[in-house]
Amino acid sequence: MYDSNSKTIEALNILLADYHMHYQKLRNFHWNVTGANFFDLHEKFEELYEEAKLKIDEIAERILTLRGKPVSNFSDYLNTSNIKEAETTLVDRDMVSEILKDHNALLKQLKIVTEAAEETKDDGTLDLTGTYIAELEKTSWMLDAWNQRN
Repeated sequence: MYDSNSKTIEALNILLADYHMHYQKLRNFHWNVTGANFFDLHEKFEELYEEAKLKIDEIAERILTLRGKPVSNFSDYLNTSNIKEAETTLVDRDMVSEILKDHNALLKQLKIVTEAAEETKDDGTLDLTGTYIAELEKTSWMLDAWNQRN
């Protein structure tokens, strides 16, 4: 029964790596943001990394529920993730642009997970990905609106 989930587990492990890289990037930005937007972005980046931390745990637990093994080494995350590290010297608007790029990568991987879960009628994973997609799309819209201000 669980062998049919191998494609979903593989896609979820890539998503797990993506979220770990995204989480670390958000921590980087939280620590290193400066300038006139410091207070707003410092708080927003913390909110986003706390959300990412919860998703990391939920994804790992979903993998375990499917009787898979979640990847858990940073070397695996670096090699597997679609998201790459960011410099610590970016300015606030570039940080937000970088987060939006991450969101696009996460959405792409979420769609891959969704397709794999649809093949096996894995409703639990589909519920998870549907929620994550909706949340990311809304957050992306808000960050994009902030980044386009004059």
